Amino acid sequence: MKVLLLKDAKEDDCGQDPYIRELGLYGLEATLIPVLSFEFLSLPSFSEKLSHPEDYGGLIFTSPRAVEAAQLCLEKNNKTEVSKIGLDTEGETCGNAEKLAEYICSRESSALPLLFPCGNLKREILPKALKDKGIAMESVTVYQTIPHPGIQGNLNSYYSQQGVPASITFFSPSGLTYSLKHIQELSGDNIDQIKFAAIGPTTARALAAQGLPVSCTAESPTPQALATGIRKALQPHGCC
Repeated sequence: MKVLLLKDAKEDDCGQDPYIRELGLYGLEATLIPVLSFEFLSLPSFSEKLSHPEDYGGLIFTSPRAVEAAQLCLEKNNKTEVSKIGLDTEGETCGNAEKLAEYICSRESSALPLLFPCGNLKREILPKALKDKGIAMESVTVYQTIPHPGIQGNLNSYYSQQGVPASITFFSPSGLTYSLKHIQELSGDNIDQIKFAAIGPTTARALAAQGLPVSCTAESPTPQALATGIRKALQPHGCC
């Protein structure tokens, strides 16, 4: 059974995308199609802020692109000052903005603001949650999300060769926005046969807002959880 994942391919230590491997364990043939691209912004400004760690109580990373932006700044300027800022990676395990805010509040003791490198599509939930708890935060937009230039061509190729997939998984609301029109046009009347899956609750709400039935929302944003959920959804009368 063929399933489509709208994400970039990322090989692990075994040389294979973990989502493809996990779905394959259930006999599902997964194809990955990227729908998002990213452009870095304001790196000189961000680099300047990183060069003054004494001005901040910590760094908050909520996306891989923000981490990449920090790496670019440090590599370009051969700086290591970021290591002096109180970055705590355990916060990455928090499931949503409210929980992350609670975690930060429990660990944050500095009166200095936290530095939050983010994208142009960031939501205001985390900044508001921290503000409500009296924790200062300074946001800096370091990347913007744009449609992948190959969306339409890659989807056309997939549908012409593979047909309508049994399931399509969306990994972000912006990915849904940029790809949905093409999917609707290519699927036609067969779109009702597709089980739509979401990597998390925010994306699931975006699907529902578009009037699409959500057959599966992964219990956690991991290959294992998504594979388990899709397998259940594709079973007769399945839902997860």
